[in-house]
Amino acid sequence: MPEPHDAFGRPYVVVGAGVAGAAAALTLRAEGYTGDLVLIGEEPELPYRRPPLSKDVLTGAQAPARTLLRPAGTWAEQGIELRTGRAVTELRPAERTIVLDDGEELPYARLLLATGGRPRGLAGVAESPGPHRLRTLADARALRADLIEGGPLLVVGAGLIGLEVAAAARGLGCEVTVVESEPRPLGRVLPPAVADAVAALHRDHGVDLRTGVRLARLERHGDTWTATDHDGRAITARTVLAAVGMTPDTALAERAGLKVDDGIVVDLYGETSASGVYAAGDVARRPGGRDGGTCRVEHWTNAQDHGAAVARSMLGTPTPYAPEPWFWTHQFGHNLQVAGRPDAADDLEADGDLTAMDFTARTRHEGRVTGVICANRPAEFRRLRQESERT
Repeated sequence: MPEPHDAFGRPYVVVGAGVAGAAAALTLRAEGYTGDLVLIGEEPELPYRRPPLSKDVLTGAQAPARTLLRPAGTWAEQGIELRTGRAVTELRPAERTIVLDDGEELPYARLLLATGGRPRGLAGVAESPGPHRLRTLADARALRADLIEGGPLLVVGAGLIGLEVAAAARGLGCEVTVVESEPRPLGRVLPPAVADAVAALHRDHGVDLRTGVRLARLERHGDTWTATDHDGRAITARTVLAAVGMTPDTALAERAGLKVDDGIVVDLYGETSASGVYAAGDVARRPGGRDGGTCRVEHWTNAQDHGAAVARSMLGTPTPYAPEPWFWTHQFGHNLQVAGRPDAADDLEADGDLTAMDFTARTRHEGRVTGVICANRPAEFRRLRQESERT
């Protein structure tokens, strides 16, 4: 059974009110923890879901209020002290204390760091004013305000966020150009044949998708941006989105002397190198990588499930967490779902039509299944994921 209270009356504290932190706080209560519980978030918003930001929130199909993880009253009803718009500036593991941005010192019995990540910048580009990023609800509001004024839009980076925004912007009637330094979009998570099908989908919908392009300069003159690639070709746009990935927000952990390696290093149970301090979600580097190594997974599903698992470990019920990652994306009305690591493959077996985005595919490496990809076949995807979890 979970301990009801800390011996010294200290609360459990969760730093980060994204899905990992929120899931952890709710799981602590669901698993029977009755002591004081504090959830701290830097954003002024109540905890919300990020996936709609690059899709329905941008198009206006979903109001920001509908992105809330739980109804507003849930946190008080669950006895969770939610502090929004607050930052933690210092962590003192030896004292089991954190310091907030107003100087308040808050002791903790156990601490979870779910600080997520921050969008990467573009080298050589001024940050004030800079191109749009998309990580927060405030970012989505600002980007939507520009998009409803009309394009052209330049998206730098053809990962999940970049492509979802490109699809949303086309839905709003904007001209869209996407530039990607790699040979294919989503090349880090999809095998070539599927990545090519995604590229064709975007081009068929009027996106000017340019791969193998590296920008040399990005300059703003009044209301117009000019991007110049290394071959001297120029692209002009009214709005620019930098979608070149994110970096884990490890600053607090680093200052506290925790072990960090492109993420806060944790064990199978989510505990960091400091006793009583845990980490979960996008910021955590955990066991479960290829060949028995470690990995850091940036998908929504991982953050939610990892936060819940680590909460149980915090309560004295060690819950190992090292599943295969999975994610989904919606683009131009098509639902693409991916499980495992299909990019690590030398063989692709597909049933259906890749170009029509109606297929089930398995990837293999040296004869072993490494991943499953389904387009517009959710029932098939659920079945195959369940099968893979049992093997």
